[in-house]
Amino acid sequence: MAGFALASALALAGCGGGGGSSGAGSDSQARAAMDTSSIKVADSPLGKILVDGGGRTLYLFTEDGRNTNSMNCDAACVKLWPHMEGKPKAGSGIDASLVGSTKGGGKPQVTYAGHPLYYYAEDRAAGDLKGQGIDRIWYVMNAQGAAVKKAVPASNGSGGYGY
Repeated sequence: MAGFALASALALAGCGGGGGSSGAGSDSQARAAMDTSSIKVADSPLGKILVDGGGRTLYLFTEDGRNTNSMNCDAACVKLWPHMEGKPKAGSGIDASLVGSTKGGGKPQVTYAGHPLYYYAEDRAAGDLKGQGIDRIWYVMNAQGAAVKKAVPASNGSGGYGY
C-alpha cells in the first residue's frame, strides 16, 4: 500500500499537479467526454470561462510559455491533464483571432491567447471545476485569455480548494 501511495505521488509530481480529489486517476465514474469541435464561453460560478463544444471546462497551466507547452509531464500527468488537440472553431463569446496551436513535434495542442489548453480528468460533467486552483498553477481562463484565479465557491461542490 505504501508503495502505491509513493508511486502515485511521484506520478503527479511530474506535472506540478497534486490534485484536489482523493480519486485522482480513478475510473470509478465516467469522465466527461472531450468535444474538441469548438471553444466557447460559458457561465460558471467563477464568471464567464472557456469550455469546449460540450461544455467541459478548459484550463491553463501558468508555467507554460507563450504558444509552448512547457510542462515536463509524464504519462500519468498527461492522463490527469490531457491536452486539447485539434482545430476547434471559435464558438459563442470567443475571439477567433486568439485561437491557435502550439508549435513543434507531435500533435498540435490548442491554444487561446497563447496559452495551451488542458482538460482535468477528474471533471465528471460539463461545468465541473475540480481542477481550478490546483497547486496554484492550474486555472480556468476568461474570454480575454487571462487566468481566473478565484476559488470555486464551496457550495458549488465542484472544487472549492480554498487556497
